[in-house]
Amino acid sequence: MMKMKQSTVNGQQSTLKILILTHRFNPDVGGIETNSEILATAFAKYGAEVHVLTWTKYKGNQTFPFIVIRDPDLKILFKEHRWADVVFENNPCLRLSWINMVIRKPLVIALNTWVNRIKGNKGIRDKLKNLWFRRANAVIAVSEAIRKREWLAAIVIENPYNNNLFKMLPDAQKTKPFIFLGRLVSDKGADQAIKAISMLAEKNVIDANRLQLTITGDGPEMKNLLRLREQSGLYGAIHFTGILKGEELVDCLNQHQYMIVPSVWEEPYGNVVLEGMACGCVPVASDGGGLSEAVGNAGFIFKRNDTVALVDTLEHAIADPLDMALKQANAPAHLANHTVNLVAGKYFEIIKKAAGKK
Repeated sequence: MMKMKQSTVNGQQSTLKILILTHRFNPDVGGIETNSEILATAFAKYGAEVHVLTWTKYKGNQTFPFIVIRDPDLKILFKEHRWADVVFENNPCLRLSWINMVIRKPLVIALNTWVNRIKGNKGIRDKLKNLWFRRANAVIAVSEAIRKREWLAAIVIENPYNNNLFKMLPDAQKTKPFIFLGRLVSDKGADQAIKAISMLAEKNVIDANRLQLTITGDGPEMKNLLRLREQSGLYGAIHFTGILKGEELVDCLNQHQYMIVPSVWEEPYGNVVLEGMACGCVPVASDGGGLSEAVGNAGFIFKRNDTVALVDTLEHAIADPLDMALKQANAPAHLANHTVNLVAGKYFEIIKKAAGKK
């Protein structure tokens, strides 16, 4: 475990003080929320004093080895920025960071997603964010795709996954073929997963008794997806679990062979791929953005927003056990590059350098 050496200031020990800014945080669910928690926990273990500023008001029941300050007012924003040796913005959040224009603390920014509007155009806030990157001591991109599109000078550090939680269980039985994990919004393409299962049923590619799709997550598309299940005539084959977390999610993933990731939009990365892979699922994911980087050589890629291509890829995966076994064999080496300690250590070195610490 990496430990930070304390520096001496006026004869007293000085610990690196990191202020992490994250728009949303635990108990909110999402990739950035998860990464913020993982990195904050790791920095605290490395010996830093960590404060997290977030707009998420609800506290939940979890305790942390760092201080979480929720829904801060202007006075607290000034106080926390003055306190910090270095500010780490885990994805640009100008409403939390603008004070640094006055206080001028060392700044590191991580780009977790695209800096643009939903339709791809850049609004005023996006242009301000691009100006803000010039202020940073360092910019980190979580994928090569983000670096190329948003900030060419960024350092690429792909996301970590919680390797202490997500793993293959010794007694797990992979009795179910397909799982979708994610927010139930149109961009994630859960409807394509349902349509693909319906098409597989028509082709008799897989035994009808084993043809199952588990949809894990929640969101505004739930009603539409339930309606689509009814229309498909596969009520008994498509199951909705709602949101699963922790060991319950790990147990569910360990029961499945393939993780379908049919994102319609270009994913900036794809943490769920790593989580599924760590639990023995072979990912079948759409191309575009950084999703293929998350899959690496340990899964299958199909053309984005093309249900026929998804079905063809699933057919290939089912019909070619040797190719599937090869993907599974590649997973451990791929996952080794995404452990918490390795990824957080890279972040920590950049943050220390920005703060002028050795």
